[in-house]
Amino acid sequence: MITSKQNINFIGSIVLLTFIAFSVMGCSYSFTGASIAPDVKRVQVNFFPNQASLVQPSLSQTFTEKLRDRFVSQTNLELVKDDGDLLFEGAITNYYSQPLAIQGNEQAALNRLTISVQVKYTNKNDPDKSFDTAFSRYADFSSSQNLASVEVSLIDDICDQLINDIFNKSVVNW
Repeated sequence: MITSKQNINFIGSIVLLTFIAFSVMGCSYSFTGASIAPDVKRVQVNFFPNQASLVQPSLSQTFTEKLRDRFVSQTNLELVKDDGDLLFEGAITNYYSQPLAIQGNEQAALNRLTISVQVKYTNKNDPDKSFDTAFSRYADFSSSQNLASVEVSLIDDICDQLINDIFNKSVVNW
């Protein structure tokens, strides 16, 4: 026999589950931390040309593809060539290597590869979240290594860091 106390607990549980369901439906959330409004369906990532004084031939393609891949793999957004609800455009503005730690014999112990990118992010559905920001990241490598021998690996690492920053600023809202 069901008592009135059990009945109240059952109804309370249903109300709580309904409230949670409607709350979750109110915003889109993924385990990547992205918080994307439900009315945002498409993302557009334009090609990022390399406008740095020193041009590494594959950098633009690598960076652009990694940024596109992040949104495809970690959101439910459709990647489009035009008319995206979210638009990323910009350019690689700096690419350089410099000595970092000078030893007693005036030789560098470490070198640093730095990549900077200017990103204009437009959120057509919520313009207040749009930004135009410069992002810069680097990776250090031993002076005993030739840049050419570690360049591809360093570019991958730096691009991943840059894309984390861009992704977080645009859709994670930290």
